[in-house]
Amino acid sequence: METSNRYNRQMILPEIGEDGQHKLAKAKVLVIGAGGLGAAILPYLAAAGVGEIGIVDHDVIEVSNLHRQVIYKSSAVGKSKAKEARQMISELNPLVKVKAISEKLSGKNVLSLFEKYDIVVDATDTISIKYLINDACLVTNKPMVYGSIFRFQGQVSVFNYQNGPTYRCLYPDENSNSLNCEDAGVIGVSVGIIGMFQANEVLKMILGIGEVLSGKILVYNILNNEQQKYDFDKSDFQLINRETFEEKYNKWEVEEVSFQSVLDEINQDEVLFLDVRNIDESPKITLKNQIQIPLMHLEKEIEKLNKNQTIYIFCQSGIRSKIAVELFQKHQFRNIKSIAGGALAMKQLLQEIKI
Repeated sequence: METSNRYNRQMILPEIGEDGQHKLAKAKVLVIGAGGLGAAILPYLAAAGVGEIGIVDHDVIEVSNLHRQVIYKSSAVGKSKAKEARQMISELNPLVKVKAISEKLSGKNVLSLFEKYDIVVDATDTISIKYLINDACLVTNKPMVYGSIFRFQGQVSVFNYQNGPTYRCLYPDENSNSLNCEDAGVIGVSVGIIGMFQANEVLKMILGIGEVLSGKILVYNILNNEQQKYDFDKSDFQLINRETFEEKYNKWEVEEVSFQSVLDEINQDEVLFLDVRNIDESPKITLKNQIQIPLMHLEKEIEKLNKNQTIYIFCQSGIRSKIAVELFQKHQFRNIKSIAGGALAMKQLLQEIKI
């Protein structure tokens, strides 16, 4: 009785009915990221009756998240996003089974996670993680529901659906230098709109209705309410299987250190601090053994650097620096580490200790 009452308004749609509701109840969906996109995706999937939802996010809630991550309360600041999102879903729809996975997605855990679910939703804002999700979906044969935001514009697509085009077909350049919302800025309603588009693609795939955005990308601009759909084809690229996946993602791990832990090395000649931000980015950091090479130019300049030096890489917040570390590792550099929190954390510490 509760099921029929709860879902009555969607079950009376001839495209859904009892059979469609049964399909939703059997579906298992994994959402990577419980930030702005995830905050829009998760409640609609749960409210529709998706039977099992996994939430992967290792982050905690910050005050700066609340303007767009609207499923969280101010009292939840400092708590786990994944666990708070699970609590929200349990209160919204106790019929849904929810698993909170408060760990960082990596080459070590991604394949085993994806194998347990039917559909994977990318609700992240990090380019390197999107490639990881794409490649793991290829290995495990799962569709990837993609969403991204850049300022007032959002994108939605579905990759690897029924052996269709992938994220690499649309964006083959893995070393692109795109800003995340922390660096570029974002308004809350934009992630809400794009997140609901993503949730809609999930429901269409489960129910087998409508036209899935496979081989198409929807681009939506919230300032003028214009939207376009562009077609793209499946391209020829090197096959990604378990062997090549393990070689790519588990051969090296990005080591991250705090700036405070390496303060005593800032004047050592055998140590280099590398700023991979764009020239015009602030705050400015000035250390004795420091150079600046924007990430977009790093591939061309990398062989000029000394492989015998210990290189600490930083960007604005600690995201692009991890991409740079992976690039160095591919070029056989070994003493490479990313500075956690980037220039923002470094500047704060330098001000506190008055260097």
